[in-house]
Amino acid sequence: MVSLYDYLGRAAGAELGAKVNTYATIRKQKYATRDVNNSVYTGKVFLYSEEFLDEYFKVDRIFNQ
Repeated sequence: MVSLYDYLGRAAGAELGAKVNTYATIRKQKYATRDVNNSVYTGKVFLYSEEFLDEYFKVDRIFNQ
């Protein structure tokens, strides 16, 4: 399982994180969390399967062309 940061190679931001989490809830996707503590962010991040994130970004491209 990977975070959005790991998947994208950059910070995703709160808005994208919320959208992915909403989609995960709709799809009843399993997830995990990880605590992060660095100079930019301290808190929990959600972890999803790479397959789920591939699906999310494919669907996002379809609806946001």
